[in-house]
Amino acid sequence: MRFTFISGSERAGGNTDMVVDYAAEVVHRLGGETDIISLREFRINPCSPCGDCNIRTTPCAIEDDVPNLLDRMVQADALVYAAPVHGFGLSHLMQIFLERAGVGYLRFDRPLANKLAGVVVTGRRYSHSDVHAQIMNNLLLNRTILVGSGYPVTFTGGAPGDALRDQEGLDALCSMIDRMAEFAQLLGTPSAGGRKALPAPAERNERETSRLRHLVPPTSNLIARAPEANGANVATAQE
Repeated sequence: MRFTFISGSERAGGNTDMVVDYAAEVVHRLGGETDIISLREFRINPCSPCGDCNIRTTPCAIEDDVPNLLDRMVQADALVYAAPVHGFGLSHLMQIFLERAGVGYLRFDRPLANKLAGVVVTGRRYSHSDVHAQIMNNLLLNRTILVGSGYPVTFTGGAPGDALRDQEGLDALCSMIDRMAEFAQLLGTPSAGGRKALPAPAERNERETSRLRHLVPPTSNLIARAPEANGANVATAQE
């Protein structure tokens, strides 16, 4: 069981990173493996003005790290997209990644089809649902199997470390990871008559036609890295 986390935060050690690290620890406690992709560490160019996205039949010619990142994602059993709210919308890094990956590569064969997927959003107070819906729609476009906790997995807090104090967010995250792990095991277990393949569309793409929160409390070293909130950084922080 391999989980790949895609973090769209530009801020190393911020709330999004802390939440992803926490989620990875939950996966490890469940016996799974993790691969964390921090988009800020890679070269991801924005879409160019070539304008032939809707007519060409080959992947994008822009040279950057996107193809290698997609190769890592294809190796996963489950994908978790994590992003902060920036300026009442999706963070820039995650936005250009979704555009480059989706328009440039994923639209041809939908290689993420039938992979389990989840969404995590961090932010100070506003627009969590808008960002969550945008990422969710992208995952639906790529034919993943979305797994929820009963509530959108969102974290409220401005200063670094605030997300790990959001108990309701931690509960939702643990529930989502737990369910994703159970689905991954279920899909990988042969039935009495042999495991049936997951349903696949006839066409390759549309163009052709919380108990764990108590088990895994936020570790003291993560909390220690987070300064106490004060009026200044709460007012200006974006994740």
